[in-house]
Amino acid sequence: MSELRASHENALGQSPYFPSTHWSMVLTAGGAGPGAEDALAQLCVKYWYPLYAYVRRRGYSAEDAEDLTQEFFARFLERKYLELADPQRGRFRSFLLTAIKRFLNDEWDRVRTAKRGGGCKFFSFNLQDAENRYRAEAANDLTPEKLYERRWATALLEQVFARLRQEYAAVGHLAQFDAYKACLWDMAQTPSYAQLAAELGVTEDSIKMAVHRLRSRYRHVLRSEIAQTITTEGDLDDEINRLFMAFE
Repeated sequence: MSELRASHENALGQSPYFPSTHWSMVLTAGGAGPGAEDALAQLCVKYWYPLYAYVRRRGYSAEDAEDLTQEFFARFLERKYLELADPQRGRFRSFLLTAIKRFLNDEWDRVRTAKRGGGCKFFSFNLQDAENRYRAEAANDLTPEKLYERRWATALLEQVFARLRQEYAAVGHLAQFDAYKACLWDMAQTPSYAQLAAELGVTEDSIKMAVHRLRSRYRHVLRSEIAQTITTEGDLDDEINRLFMAFE
C-alpha cells in the first residue's frame, strides 16, 4: 500500500475549491437544513458495515448485531446523537465510532427487551451477507476499534471503485477499466503494459496514457469520497494517511 499512498499524498490538498460536503452540510445545518437528511442517509448506507463489524467484535451475536445496528441508525437519523458531533473535529468516521460506543453502553438493554422486528428498519440489511463478510475477519485478532478502522477504509475504497467503474461503463469502457484497474497498485502481480497492449490489441503508449488517466481520476475520486466525511480541507492529508494505516 505504500506506493499507492505516496501517489495520493502528492495529489491531495491541491484543489483551491472545497465544496460543502455531505457531513459538513449536516453539521452546518444542524441536521435539519435542505439536503442534510438525504446526505446523512447516504453516508449511513455507505458505511453501515464497519459498524456491524464493530458490534460483532464487541461480542454480540449476528442477530443482536443486526438489531443494534438498525436501531442505532434509526435513532441516529432522528438526530439523537448529533449533539456528540464537534464541528472542529468533524470526521464522520470518528463521530460514528463515538456514537455507537455510547449507544451500546446506554441502550442495549432497551433494545434487547423490545420485540424483535418491531422497530423501524432503516435500510435493507442482508444479514447473511454481513455475517459472511464478518466471518472472513474471524481469523485476525484485531480489536473492535482497529477492525472498525480497517472496514471503514475498505468501504471507502469500495465506493471509489464503484464510482470509477460506473463512469467507465457509462462511456462504454468497462472492459478497459477491468483491464487497467490492477495498475492502480504497483505490485508484483500487476500485468505489464506490454502484456496489456497485447491483450487489448493497442499500443503500449496508449496503455501508458490510459493508466495515467485512470490513476489521476482515481486520486480525484478518492479525495472526493473522503471530503464527504470531513468538514475542512485541512483534514484531507490526515484522513488519507489514516486510510492506509488501517491496512498496516
